[in-house]
Amino acid sequence: MKLHTHEWGTGDRVALLVHGIMSDHRTWRRVGPALADRGYRVIGVDLRGHGESGRGAYGAEIFADDLVETLPAGAELALGHSLGGMALALAVERLAPARAVYSDPAWALGAKRSVDPAVFVEFQRATRGTIANFNPRWEAADVDIEVATLAAWDPDTALALSGENARDRTPAAPAVPSLVQVADPSLLVDAALKETLTTRGFEVRTVKAAGHTIHRDDFEGFMGSLEGWV
Repeated sequence: MKLHTHEWGTGDRVALLVHGIMSDHRTWRRVGPALADRGYRVIGVDLRGHGESGRGAYGAEIFADDLVETLPAGAELALGHSLGGMALALAVERLAPARAVYSDPAWALGAKRSVDPAVFVEFQRATRGTIANFNPRWEAADVDIEVATLAAWDPDTALALSGENARDRTPAAPAVPSLVQVADPSLLVDAALKETLTTRGFEVRTVKAAGHTIHRDDFEGFMGSLEGWV
């Protein structure tokens, strides 16, 4: 499926942004322009079942196939958050970016060390107040965007990753030079996994005291953690 995309900047270098579950390209409202200021043409997608992209069958491999069908191969940088990190890891060999960044990736979503994706279905009914209380460090604009992206999200995307479809998809090795950016604390990347990833050849950086959506919880910490990779 060809996905809806949004672009920032007109630079010679290309950066790809892949959002997490329940979100869409609007989550990158600060990241997209910041990368554009660094000389990138930035392409953000809406994953299938999110934002303005189409609906249909869902699954980790399907999300990855959509990225390959939609995005250009050979980008300078590809960055995926949470579910976007899972999809990017499954597509990265085919997309062949020069560098990949996985921001608190949901590689084991639904598996032993992670949360059940089905719990996210309840979040679709969250009020603005609930979202703000749950994310006290977010700016008001990010809370507003979360309300909007939840309304545009198909919760079947979460159910498709539950039950028999839940398994650990942590990469055995980085297909391209790769950074794993970790929240503190992280429900998805614990200390043992950080050590494993380092052994496997990933660079791992923790953004202290930042929640799962690092780029909205601590934008400056998020960008600082990317130094040398962007």
